[in-house]
Formats: sequence, structure tokens, C-alpha cells
Amino acid sequence: MPRRPIPAIFAALAGAGLALAFGGCNRAGEVKVIKLAHGLDQQHSVHKGMVFLGERLAEKSGGTLRVEVYPSGQLGSERECLELVQLGGLAMTKVSASVLEGFAPEFKVFGLPYLFRDAAHKTAVLDGPIGKEILAAPQTKFMRGLCYYDSGSRSFYTKKPIRTPADLKGLKIRVQESPMAFALIRAFGASATPIAFGELYTALQQGVVDGAENNPPSYHLARHYEVCKFYTLDEHTSVPDVVIVGTHFCNGLNARQQQWLQEAADESAAHQRSLWAESTADSLAAVAKAGVEVIRPDKEAFRTRVAELHASAGNDPVIGPLDRRIAEVKP
Repeated sequence: MPRRPIPAIFAALAGAGLALAFGGCNRAGEVKVIKLAHGLDQQHSVHKGMVFLGERLAEKSGGTLRVEVYPSGQLGSERECLELVQLGGLAMTKVSASVLEGFAPEFKVFGLPYLFRDAAHKTAVLDGPIGKEILAAPQTKFMRGLCYYDSGSRSFYTKKPIRTPADLKGLKIRVQESPMAFALIRAFGASATPIAFGELYTALQQGVVDGAENNPPSYHLARHYEVCKFYTLDEHTSVPDVVIVGTHFCNGLNARQQQWLQEAADESAAHQRSLWAESTADSLAAVAKAGVEVIRPDKEAFRTRVAELHASAGNDPVIGPLDRRIAEVKP
């Protein structure tokens, strides 16, 4: 499905400098309004994490730095927001690590199936040296990661029950614009179809795709359960969300302001993680009440089916070493 062009108004603002990214004036003592866009619902824990980031930054800066959060794809898709950040037309955004694969190959490692042994292993990797190294990787593309937000594990939701990997054969599954996601779906014998998240409900309704894969809160809050009544908790990947800041914007902050921003981001990540488990449990309960069959399959069968992807990754000069280093991390 072709990407929509960046809206002309935002492209024009980007060409004019930081008019959109930096809503306030740069004179000393005046409030600087920082634009942060993302594609999720306002009830999502990720949105609440970003609101918390803004509150902490305002407190640390004495009110001189203020964050305006634009949810629900108001300023474009995740890729479009990244392009605006690159141009200097948007200060910050939140995207899935999968979308960053086209900007920094290091993020591909998160697309490997069953990469993390458990939640403690994932936290140790993301908060440790490997996680920080990956966050810094896209700096040559005029942006860098500030922190990771928990996005749980992705599982399949479809119009027919998926109880074994063989049940996926021949199905059309929506994926993000990610080479690793394409490879994963092909390994399951299904057909991968990239569709923007905001367009997915209609695509499911119209039969453009037979299903998709995502975490429980996204499945619930986007109301995809109204169309796909089967949710299979195979938990094939645990791809984090990433809070991104543009270097065009960051270079306009002094050292103290940059420190405040990083501290606020780190604190918001801890806050968002605390909300995530509750949000996941609530979402699973809500979709089950709405008539969804929540299937808990034999995950080992799914793991075995896609084990080849780790073997293939071993030959990649970027993600092969990262995969091996991640496996060695101990919480």
C-alpha cells in the first residue's frame, strides 16, 4: 500500500525551520512548546507515559519547556512523523522499533522472534549498554532515541482461530513496514501486507487482510476485536516502542535543557512500564467479555517454526552480533 506524502502544510513548516517543532519563541525566559506526535489512542499507556514526560519536563524546567502531545495520528503515520523529525518540522515522536529498521539497521534485532527469555531479560537489555547503543544508532539520520516504552508482546488476531502455526498458511496478515516482520510472517506460511495502523480497521472490515498482530491494548483500544474475534497469544515478538527526538531540535537546547529532557524521558519510561501490565490485563478481560476467543496455544510449536530466522540473522554483520550479545545478558 503506497505511503501518503507528508502533508504539505507540515513540509512547508519544516522548510521554514523549527516552526512546528518548537512552538514557542527562543528568547530567554519564554516558554518553549515542544511538539510530540504519535499514532495511539489517548487511553493507551504509551500516551499517558508521554503526558507524564511533559509534566516532569515542565516541573524540571520551571515551566519554560512545555510538551504538546498530538495523539491518534493527527500529524501523520509513524513513518511520516519520523520524516518530519528528520526535516526539523517536528521535535519528537513515538514509533515502534520496527518502523526504525529503515533508518538504522540495529533496530532489526527487535524483530527476531522470541528474542527475550522473559520480562526481566528484556528490561536488562533495554536499560543496559546494548539498549543505549541502539538508541543512539539513528543519529546520522538526524534523530536519536531517548528511551524505550513497553509495548508488550505481539500476537495474532484473525477472523478464524489460529491454534497451530499451520493455521496461518495462506492468510493475509497486516504487518508494519519492517523487513523482519515480512520475514516472520513468511516463515509462518502467511502473506505479509503492510498497512498503516490508522487504516487497519477498514482493511480488516473490507477483507483486504485476514488478520493482524499486535499487543492486547492496541488490539482492544483500536477496536479491532469487533472484526477479528480470535486472539492467539503466541507472543512471537516483543518489539519496544521508542521515544525519538530530532537532532535539529536538540541542538537548539542548551546542555541543562537536554539533561532535563533525558531525565524526564527516563522517568516517563518507568511510569509507562508500571501502567503496562494493568493495561494488558484489562484489555484481555475486555475483549473476552466482548465475545473474543482468547487462545493460549503451545508456544513452543510457534518458536520452532521460526527458529530459522535466528540462524539467518547470524550471518548479518549488524544484527548477528547483537542477537548473540542479547542472548548473553543476565538480569
